[in-house]
Amino acid sequence: MHNSEVPLSCMALFEGGPCLTADTNFDVLMVKLKSHFQNAKGHKVECRGSRYRYCDFLIKVGTVTMSSSARGISVEVEYCPCVVPGDCWNLMREFIQSFLGNNVPELPTVFAAKPEGLFAPADCVDTMTQYLELFNKLRKLQIPGSNVR
Repeated sequence: MHNSEVPLSCMALFEGGPCLTADTNFDVLMVKLKSHFQNAKGHKVECRGSRYRYCDFLIKVGTVTMSSSARGISVEVEYCPCVVPGDCWNLMREFIQSFLGNNVPELPTVFAAKPEGLFAPADCVDTMTQYLELFNKLRKLQIPGSNVR
């Protein structure tokens, strides 16, 4: 996985396991090791959009595409002064409700599972884990009139 916030890094996320962060040459290495390793998922999933800052909030809105067809919309919200999402979740929830209405999700599972609940924006592993969960949900959706699952 790649993240435009850290363009010189590449993340390899293993579902329910560890995360590897390497430089961009990791992709080249994986191509050379193709006979030993392969991607678990067949379709390329991508999220592209815009980034906005409103006071202490960072908002990213993007279109999620799979095999060049739109599959959904992603809204990422970060409250920059706080590194413990559980402590500021009610504030974030209220902010998200101001533009999404009652369609606010619960506290993401990646934070509920962490003992100390800390969020480290510098390493972006928590964010990438949430994107992986979103992409997996969208892969499972079937669009009417399409043979893509």
